Amino acid sequence: MTKRRNGLGEQFLKTAVGVALVLSLAGVRANAQRLLPLDPAEPATGKPQPKLLPRPAGGVVRASVDEKSMRVLIAKLVACGTRLTLSSWDDPKRGAGCGRDAIAARFNEIAKDSGGKLQVVVDKFEMTSERTSSKPTPLENVYAILPGSDPQLAKTIFIVSGHFDSRPSNVMDPQADAPGADDDASGVAVSVECARLLSKAGAKGRGTYRATILFAAVSGEEQGLLGSTHLMDWAKQQGYTVGGMLDDDIVGADPAAGAPHRVRLFSGNGEMDDADSPSREMARAIEEIDGRAAIRMIFRIDRYGRGGDHYPFYKAGLPAVRFTEPLEDYNHQHQTPRTENGVEYGDFEKYLNFTFMGDVARDNAEALRQLALAPAPPTDAKLTGAVTPDAKVSWAAEEDAERAGFEILWRETSEPRWTVYDFAAAPGETVLKGVSTDNHFFAVRSVGKNGARSIAVPTEIARRPPPLPTPTKQ
Repeated sequence: MTKRRNGLGEQFLKTAVGVALVLSLAGVRANAQRLLPLDPAEPATGKPQPKLLPRPAGGVVRASVDEKSMRVLIAKLVACGTRLTLSSWDDPKRGAGCGRDAIAARFNEIAKDSGGKLQVVVDKFEMTSERTSSKPTPLENVYAILPGSDPQLAKTIFIVSGHFDSRPSNVMDPQADAPGADDDASGVAVSVECARLLSKAGAKGRGTYRATILFAAVSGEEQGLLGSTHLMDWAKQQGYTVGGMLDDDIVGADPAAGAPHRVRLFSGNGEMDDADSPSREMARAIEEIDGRAAIRMIFRIDRYGRGGDHYPFYKAGLPAVRFTEPLEDYNHQHQTPRTENGVEYGDFEKYLNFTFMGDVARDNAEALRQLALAPAPPTDAKLTGAVTPDAKVSWAAEEDAERAGFEILWRETSEPRWTVYDFAAAPGETVLKGVSTDNHFFAVRSVGKNGARSIAVPTEIARRPPPLPTPTKQ
């Protein structure tokens, strides 16, 4: 035993020495970088840091989240047995209609406490897909709408959504049980709790939202993103411009040791070359609002090989992102409840983590709050100054008495996040002296007098391919 202990001691000593050497070398390299910069500074002479307005006061605090009401709503949805889109819409105790009724009832309770501001809508429609046997199928979405107070921005809408339909192993079987506690009663509970948090704040006079916020519970997700596709079309028909769409899907479980962990936030890149699609800018805005300790940005459209309700919005070029729990347990989603070889399958409430889910609700609500308080994003952002020593950033914007100005953003081409380069009080052109157009990406965002920031708008560049030889005729 003594020999073994001595061996372990020698091994530990070697490991400790190795770690110390690595840390020492790292320190030398860090000091070398400070003493001998590897790249020239841009701008060469340096510049004063712009004075930044603080973020809007009165943020959503975690203690204000009502986990109990979220738990009650999920229990009611699970008690419907199944909420498959192909199940009954008329039976009050089982099927999709049972889920619709529970959600509409909860929205109506919240509306009574909102001082009449929250408007509840049950939207009925038909859609067809391969998973409806290619036949028109009745569906219903439930919305709670908090109208914006600013005439200029009231037709801009920010959407948070979860889908209330569930599914068993066979997505075409309306008879099998499909409790769907995590997928996606959890996302519905987040959307509904956001309605309570934000409409309650507005009713108490703690600030009104310039833009409109829509809290949605959609159906038909498992049959082919039917409810969300209709929601996007419905918003357009109502004359809304979608400022951003937050999809909460599978946000209820976090069983790994050390929970709660960060929620994953998925965003696609669209057809942009430089990781600057509207969806990516939405993700960056949410992470900046809620903090890196809460949000883990994932630069994918969605989980590998899968999709969700933000996808129709994303494909339409609109800012749309997906919140999903840190690590999914596939035994507890898309499974008919059963036990096989001692393993329990099924999406039951007992596997949920309401502390984590409450965090997700708070993060959604605060992101919606700040985005709905912000001025409209700038337009026509451009970068010029190629083959010159200075970058020139220009943009346009409509008049807005509540806007303080604009932040000009930049980042290294390999960096995922923006930093503020400068502040400008008015639209037009700003010359970034001594800053190369080659080494950074640039964007502009509006800043309200209340400190709320719009989603960033990346600058467009004139794309000119290099001269190439003329093909010779054969």
